[in-house]
Amino acid sequence: ISPGNMSSRKGLNGACSVHEYTGSFVGQSAHFKMTSVCGHVMTLDFIGKYNSWDKVDPAELFSKAPTEKKEANPKLTMVKFLQVEGRGCDCIVLWLDCDKEGENICFEVLDAVLPVMNKPRGTERTIYRAKFSSITDTDICNAMNHLGEPNRNEALSVDARQELDLRIGCAFTRFQTKYFQGKYGNLDSSLISFGPCQTPTLGFCVERHDKIQSFRPETYWVLQAKVNPEKESSLTLDWDRVRVFDREVAQMFLNITKMAKEAKVESVSKKEKVKQRPLALNTVEMLRVASAALGMGPQHAMQVAERLYTQGYISYPRTETTHYPENFDLKGCLRQQANNPYWAETVKALLSEGINRPRKGHDAGDHPPITPMRAATEAELGGDGWQLYEYITRHFIATVSTDCKYLQTTISFSIGPERFTCVGKVVTSPGFTEIMPWHSIPLEESLPHCEKGDLFPIGEIKLLEKQTSPPDYLTEAELITLMEKHGIGTDASIPVHISNICQRNYVTVESGRRLKPTNLGIVLVHGYYKIDAELVLPTIRSAVEKQLNLIALGKANYHQVLEHTLDIFKRKFHYFVDSIAGMDELMEVSFSPLAATGKPLSRCGKCHRFMKYIQAKPSRLHCSHCDDTYSLPQNGTIKLYKELRCPLDDFELVLWSSGSRGKSYPLCPYCYNHPPFRDMKKGMGCNECTHPTCQHSLSMLGIGQCVECENGVLVLDSTSGPKWKMACNKCNVIVHFFENAHKVRVSPETCDLCEAALVDVDFNKAKSPLPGDETQHSGCVFCDPVFQDLVELKHAAMRHPMHRGGQGKRQGRGRGKGRRPGGRLNPKKPKDKMAALAAYFV
Repeated sequence: ISPGNMSSRKGLNGACSVHEYTGSFVGQSAHFKMTSVCGHVMTLDFIGKYNSWDKVDPAELFSKAPTEKKEANPKLTMVKFLQVEGRGCDCIVLWLDCDKEGENICFEVLDAVLPVMNKPRGTERTIYRAKFSSITDTDICNAMNHLGEPNRNEALSVDARQELDLRIGCAFTRFQTKYFQGKYGNLDSSLISFGPCQTPTLGFCVERHDKIQSFRPETYWVLQAKVNPEKESSLTLDWDRVRVFDREVAQMFLNITKMAKEAKVESVSKKEKVKQRPLALNTVEMLRVASAALGMGPQHAMQVAERLYTQGYISYPRTETTHYPENFDLKGCLRQQANNPYWAETVKALLSEGINRPRKGHDAGDHPPITPMRAATEAELGGDGWQLYEYITRHFIATVSTDCKYLQTTISFSIGPERFTCVGKVVTSPGFTEIMPWHSIPLEESLPHCEKGDLFPIGEIKLLEKQTSPPDYLTEAELITLMEKHGIGTDASIPVHISNICQRNYVTVESGRRLKPTNLGIVLVHGYYKIDAELVLPTIRSAVEKQLNLIALGKANYHQVLEHTLDIFKRKFHYFVDSIAGMDELMEVSFSPLAATGKPLSRCGKCHRFMKYIQAKPSRLHCSHCDDTYSLPQNGTIKLYKELRCPLDDFELVLWSSGSRGKSYPLCPYCYNHPPFRDMKKGMGCNECTHPTCQHSLSMLGIGQCVECENGVLVLDSTSGPKWKMACNKCNVIVHFFENAHKVRVSPETCDLCEAALVDVDFNKAKSPLPGDETQHSGCVFCDPVFQDLVELKHAAMRHPMHRGGQGKRQGRGRGKGRRPGGRLNPKKPKDKMAALAAYFV
């Protein structure tokens, strides 16, 4: 398509572009619309009440709790966007990623657009599926000329996995999180999660930790001999017995060999050996190398690879295949690399001498191996992008290079009755190691020329005392290998499971990207072993993955697999709940009870004793007298708020703050956990409370509608003086105003223009910015020309996203529509930060 024939525009959701042009489709002239989605359109979740941790028994989640498909990202309004663009279309061609997840997204798109498309005339075909592995002209055109149909069985296997992971994961996670966070104060983990793949992944790390802890070093002895073939050279020989674990036996061998004066050559053998070029690159191998050699975590490496793919530099990075298809254009792929200074010579030599046929790998029937699709420079890609691209390219060149050949010489010696050996290697043809120098044969001292029967003087014979050493903690690369071997996760989900166990504080990433389990991770796994080892062993998940693959192949029934698996885990869950005391005994050893944790902070409204503030995640308040725990907003600091009390429940208020450059608001610990009014939700502070007369409530301190988000209200922060500010109670907008004012109060009156609450400001006489040396003024923050230059909009510095985008109704005074005719508070649209993550064409 020439640029002149195509028009482009943003879709209604602001995230996806729509490209329109005229062309030919199945032999007819057609008007094309091409657009994208941002990953999954829909996500699976429980309906309404079953999302409440407090109201539902987790056991109900296995069968009773109904699930529904919800929009994966409601802010993107993806369903509405697809329906608007799909209305009136005759045909749809699905260009989603060519894996099971992509197939599942195909049907999500179809569910959205089929109802609004033109109905087919008779048996006319309207749904097409494009299969492609890279974003190149050739691949795209080839896919368009060989359109197929979406595979419902593969989509169903993803639906089954989603439902299993949701039901099993949520049930176990909710139960153990509530049980242990209600008993221990220093767990330091917001969520004590369980996952059918995540938990076996953690199990591998703890299994290695247990081997290290239980390891007992053993002493052994090695006999080392050196011979002098020439006057100033020595050759170290390896003992054929390798080592012995008995000191007296070792001493006997030393005494026997010391009696000999010379070492006799018993045999000399020379063999030409081959170090094979690598198999074509698949996802798991790429992730292993990224972690072990490039220092990139698996999830980060996957993100970098996806970016390289969407920019057209590499082929699709999610594949299990290590075998190039018969029609793969190896030479064409190689020619594109002929001008890169790093490997130009090697590539040109291969093109002129003829490429070597790649090794026969495994064909998983999904995508071709990962290969470079166009030339790139370090300046273009930079940093991690270049590192990964360089490895992928070198690996590809290596697969079509020759094997590395070397001559191995082995000399066998006898010293008395004992045999010793010496091995030397000389490279005869470096082959693929020129492009992958880290695989090259290490240079060794050349062995002396000798024949059977030759005698060499002995330079030294000694006994070395050594100790067996424990294994090291698992590296990410080793963990990926174990997960692949045992069928835990897929090439796409392996990085997510590893990332989860790190984020949940179950393991820490040490130097060399080794995974060291934390106390919590160790206790959890040991607890699972104690109650039901199958919860942590890879066997049961591996069996489930096989069943899911059978669904994808059309060999197993979706509903039967789902029911059978959920029934097994439901029984396991009930047994786990009944046996939780076994895990609790292990927890008691490592963690402190709630009552013994934290420091006194604010008074309980029920017993009027001090509650303790527990800082470890998730931070909370605990009253040991009432045995009640109250959750708090996370990722900030909490302090007592002037010893003021909530008029509803007599609890002392606390002040949450995200820092001097952030926002702060008071909250009642009881109201925060038990909303007092119908229009309030759990997790709302005083800045969202609809109490009509409380001096800290939204009704008294709310000023006007937020200038950026849809549902937020700007609320005066009455603790912020003399650097006064108001902050949105939903998003991170902060408005600084009236610096150095003596007092700022929200007036009961409202602005005639925009309905926002007026503010009364008192300035010190010496620092008053008001005209005519006035010190007091009342007006609208948005509309008053006197206030216009004293107001500045900023964004709070947040460590993490803090606020739910709530949908509360606007009630009470001081929350006008906030029409702003001028000044610095004209509404600004938030910058669109969404980018197309993949070439998904609809």
